[in-house]
Amino acid sequence: MMNNLLQRTLVALPAAILFIWMAWLGDWYFKGMIIAITLLIQFELIRLLDGALTPSDSIFPYSFGLWVLLSPELPYVFEIGLVLFLLFVSRQTFSTSSSSIPKLSSTFFAGLYAPLGMLSLMLIDDFGTNKEGFILTISLVVMVWGADSFAYFGGRLFGKRPLAPTISPKKTWEGLMFGYFGSVVGLLLVYSLSPMLIEAFSMPLSVTQMIPMALLAATFGPIGDLLESKIKRKANIKDSSGLIPGHGGFFDRFDALLLAAPASYVYLRILFA
Repeated sequence: MMNNLLQRTLVALPAAILFIWMAWLGDWYFKGMIIAITLLIQFELIRLLDGALTPSDSIFPYSFGLWVLLSPELPYVFEIGLVLFLLFVSRQTFSTSSSSIPKLSSTFFAGLYAPLGMLSLMLIDDFGTNKEGFILTISLVVMVWGADSFAYFGGRLFGKRPLAPTISPKKTWEGLMFGYFGSVVGLLLVYSLSPMLIEAFSMPLSVTQMIPMALLAATFGPIGDLLESKIKRKANIKDSSGLIPGHGGFFDRFDALLLAAPASYVYLRILFA
């Protein structure tokens, strides 16, 4: 148990530092890292879908993913998407594989799910100035982490009513409620430390304005977690991969963020409109 905890800590600490550093640098430093992570999540998701007997195409999930992730930068983005769509449909139409029909739907899911979530994170990082985007990004990540941590310990100590017993029997409604509290605690932690760590910096939004974002993160984060659990249960696989020692895979680490980020982006987009 201690060895596993030590391994998780030794991996998590430098990974967190790297993530924060890339988010601070912003621009293509952060975007490049996010694109790489997204492609790895897609790789793991394709593997899970295959294990769940809903295989996807081997090429087009990544093509659709890159199209989504690069869409803010691409000229003729709609037209490029149409070309990819036409090529993919044509490929499956003439495929002799017995799985060509399931691949029509599973490929779109594998191609869009993680990229849309991670694109939302990149767009949040682009809000306001570099410092403001950085704080919003880190706030979201810490809120998701806070919600997950409080939900875990709150559920273990006080959990009685299962939240989704057929998907993840250990998750409870009590844990979910603790998650909301943990998300707000995460937000307050970032807002308390940021002015001390970043010289001459004013927060982009007030805590009151950020509270709804914390609640959204604590709502949609667990849904993302449950969706991955549902896929893994169907595939009869414990971890999405072993790419991160002691932590499983990238999908395991970012599952909650994949839905928390889009929900938060929509909210921020409304505020900044």
